[in-house]
Parts: sequence; C-alpha cells; structure tokens
Amino acid sequence: MYTVTGEVEQARKAALEVLQHNRRGPCAGLPRTAGWGYPEPYTRDMIFTFFGIAVSGDEQLIASMRRVLEVLARNQTERGHIPSLAHDPENLGASDTTPLFLVGISIYRQLSGEENFLQEAAEKALTWLYYQSPGDRLLVAQLPTSDWRDEQWVLGYGLYVNTLVYAGLRMFDRHQRADAFLQEMRHFTITSNIMHRHVHEGLTVKNKPYYACWSYKIYSSERFDLLGNSLAILTGIASRSRAERMIAWIEEECSVMRERGDLASELPPNFFPFVKPGDPDWRRRDEEFNMPGDYHNGGIWPFICGVYIAALVATGKYQLAERKLHALALAVKPSRAQHLDYGFNEWLRAQDALPKGQNWQSWSAALYLYALRCVEERRTPFFEDMRKRSSREQ
Repeated sequence: MYTVTGEVEQARKAALEVLQHNRRGPCAGLPRTAGWGYPEPYTRDMIFTFFGIAVSGDEQLIASMRRVLEVLARNQTERGHIPSLAHDPENLGASDTTPLFLVGISIYRQLSGEENFLQEAAEKALTWLYYQSPGDRLLVAQLPTSDWRDEQWVLGYGLYVNTLVYAGLRMFDRHQRADAFLQEMRHFTITSNIMHRHVHEGLTVKNKPYYACWSYKIYSSERFDLLGNSLAILTGIASRSRAERMIAWIEEECSVMRERGDLASELPPNFFPFVKPGDPDWRRRDEEFNMPGDYHNGGIWPFICGVYIAALVATGKYQLAERKLHALALAVKPSRAQHLDYGFNEWLRAQDALPKGQNWQSWSAALYLYALRCVEERRTPFFEDMRKRSSREQ
C-alpha cells in the first residue's frame, strides 16, 4: 500500500488550512471560491470541493456542504435550474450547475445517511435536465461558454456536462435511462458533411481512445478534454479497456509535449492540442485570455489533475497515480503575487508551470485531498458502485 511522503503530507495539511480559511465568506456566510480573489460562492467550485471535504473528516467543512446545498435548493428556479452563484437566484445560464447539484446531494447523502435529503429539489433538477436535449433524446446540449470554461466554446453535446448528467442519473437510481445514455455516448461523432436521417451523433471518436470534447450534428471537436475524459473513466462511461488505452495515450502525448517544450510539468494540461492563432477554432478573445498553454487552452489545473489521479486509481494504475500525486503536491506550492508556503493556485501555464490564476483556490485544495484519499485507499469514494453498474452495460 501507499506510504505518504513528507511533501504529500505537508500539502494535505495546507489544503485543509485553505478550506478552513475559505469556509465562510462575505456572501450569506457561504464559502469563498478562493482565499482572496473570488469571495463569491460559485456553485460549480463549491460542489467540486465536496469531493475532498467529504473525505476530510472535518465536521465544520462537512456542515458547510449542507449549507451550500440548502441555499442552492432555496434559489432553484421554478423549473429546476440551479444558479451559478449559490446566493444569487438571478445568476443563471450555466450548463453544469444543475447536474453538479445532483452529484453534490448524492455525495452528502452517502456521507450523512439522510436518504431523502432535498428530494423535491433533486426531482426538479432531474426534470430540468430531461428537457435539455434539442433532439428530445438523452444527451443534453449547451451553449458556448456556459460550463466551467467561460473562455472556451463548447457547442451542443459537451462531454464534460454529459458525464455529470450520467453520474446524476446513476446516483438517483435512474438506471434504465442511464443505460440508454451509455448507448448514445457510444455513437460516433459524424465526420461526413452530410447527416443522414435517423443517424444520431455521439461522443465516441473513431480510431481514438478518448471521447470528443463536444459534438453537434456534423460538427465536433476532437481536441482532448482532460476533465471530461477523466470523469468518463471515474463514472464508468469508459470501459476498463478504453480507460487503459486512453491513459496510455495521454501519457504518451504529454511526453511528446515535454520533449518539444510545450509542457514543463509531469501533470497533463486540461486541454490539448492547444488552439493556436490561425486554427479554425481560434477566436479573437483568445489573444487576451486564452493563449496556447494558458487558462482553458491548455493550462494545468490542479483540481482537474486531482480528478485525473482518481481516474488512474479507478483503472488500477496505482503506481502512476502515486507519481502524479507527488507531482501535484509540488505543483500546488507555487503562489502568485503573494508569499505563501502553498499557493493552491487556480491554474499554471503549461510551458513553464508558473501560477497565473488566483491563490488558495478551494477546488484546488479539495481535489488534492480527494486524490490523496483515492491513492491511499486504492479506491474512489462515491463512484465505486457506479462503475460496477456501468461495466455491466459495456
């Protein structure tokens, strides 16, 4: 079994310090998204922190989970949509907040034993999601910049959001719908200029081990989305054999990027190959916000790396997961514009691994704790049964 090293243990203590510092902020007493830069309680950030808080054993932090979920339920729209800011019912339009809400409720239920916690709000959220498919089928669609990537276009059926929808269906025992959902995921993206009648697009990429970033009719992006694909492994959407091939492909591609100077870390970027000026999907705003290797266009995001480490554990790649955890413990140390022992920064630039986002980011700290627990126990809390069910449908 895994023996925790000094670096890894020091980072664990620092992560708990970050989450305690951020536990209460200026907005309705809800947690802060980051120590200084983001005082607001962003819904998606808050719920991703549940992964780590739930395995922390810290009663104060666990109580903050309940408070976030209850406020979100109070601010849920009449039709079931969950706001982007937990305390602001008018801040709407995100594609990932509603399925994340379901995931958050389930994690809290598993932790607390309260089987019917926020049942009415959960039913409303499920109903909302059922109406998000323009083809009135199963995969849900989104508009550009409506998920966690506010500076990147994901159009139509996005992988990341649909992995969350799938998780929500499994967690709330909608197994028949989830089984059918898996079948839709297996449809290939459409590579022809003609969409034939009764042919439905999916997110499987021909001759590649990973899933497309997004797909809609004859359009798709086959650039690699680390968060979406890691969640596909964690939830069991990807079969064990596909997951193994995908991980081998990720590690090989990252090795090539390191050789040519595009990657200065042992950790993978959130998105690659990077979009470059002149590419069809390059946009003018990218010059200011999303240069190659920056932010959503290939930045290294500690919270996503935590999910990737969990995916490695889910696939039985324990030694690789241990190496990546040690790399993550080193990556969360640098801070930007502040003197801190541990920065737990939002993201790092791929080419030099320098922190460029906000320090003491809650989800960076929380997903470190979750990744560490996964490596220590060689299991992935809250997702083990889901993968077993998924594997029966592969």
